[in-house]
Amino acid sequence: MRSRDVMGGSISGFMAGKNLTLVTEFLLVAFTDCPERARPLFLLFLFIYVVTLSGNLGMIVLIRVDRRLHTPMYFLLSHLSLVDTCFSSVTVPQLLAVLLERGAALAYTRCAAQFFLFTLFGSADCYLLALMAYDRCVAVCRPLLYVTVMTQKTRWAFVGGAYGAGLFSATVRTVSTFTLSFCGTNEIDFMFCDLPPLLKMTCGDSYTQEVVIIVFAVFVIPACLVMILVSYLLIIVAIVKIPSAGGRAKTFSTCASHLTSVSLFFGTLIFMYLRGNSGRSSKEDRVVSVFYTAVIPMLNPFIYSLRNKEVKEAVRKILNRDRSSSSNLGKS
Repeated sequence: MRSRDVMGGSISGFMAGKNLTLVTEFLLVAFTDCPERARPLFLLFLFIYVVTLSGNLGMIVLIRVDRRLHTPMYFLLSHLSLVDTCFSSVTVPQLLAVLLERGAALAYTRCAAQFFLFTLFGSADCYLLALMAYDRCVAVCRPLLYVTVMTQKTRWAFVGGAYGAGLFSATVRTVSTFTLSFCGTNEIDFMFCDLPPLLKMTCGDSYTQEVVIIVFAVFVIPACLVMILVSYLLIIVAIVKIPSAGGRAKTFSTCASHLTSVSLFFGTLIFMYLRGNSGRSSKEDRVVSVFYTAVIPMLNPFIYSLRNKEVKEAVRKILNRDRSSSSNLGKS
């Protein structure tokens, strides 16, 4: 373990006279307490990661090549797929390394970089889901103005704002977190450098930094949730006014995929970050973090394709084109 011994007085007043060990390297030890499960878990998460990359990158290519999908909704969906790919790539390969090597050592700067990227893409994911709710709200409540409101310039402004806000949030949270002092054991019973396990290792006066971290968590998640809830409240009001039951069902079906994705992602984030520390365990945190960093990015392409006729038709068109090309080559 790389560390250095310092007198507590150089860290904070209340630690004066105590010998402490400041952590300068982190050791990830998640799942190492059950060595017999390491290989099955490694294969499982490798499969999840391959499916995540294939599904999200396939969705991006599909939206790019099919002109029928060149709409504001699919434009935002392509960026959600991009963010999900990056979000999963920040964490899952690290988890695979932990399982393969029965633990993995991370230098302080590498841990900070991983935390920064994880927060960046996680925050951008929240903002994109909120913007997709607004997009659905305009499409349902103001269909005649949809094209003039959701112009190409507006779409890029929305996406740029999501990335910019994510970058700002990641910068503030990373600086606030890694100006804390970490001491004692350097073992993290986790798969990557996330906020809950890092806060458990803090020592010294961390009140100011923790307030900043909590404020940004409260700002990002609830702010996006408020935008989503308001959008869907307006959507429900508009749907109720539709005279036919078939029209109501058809209109609501355009929002079903997004609602499913929002429920899964924000439900796990709230459980992870906005609940109290009392009674929570590392094992519980691990399960929840695996779900929103690995499972949800894998599920999103299927959620948006299985319930979407336009996506299924685009896939069918590409498959038919490939089959006809193959048959022509065979005849030649």
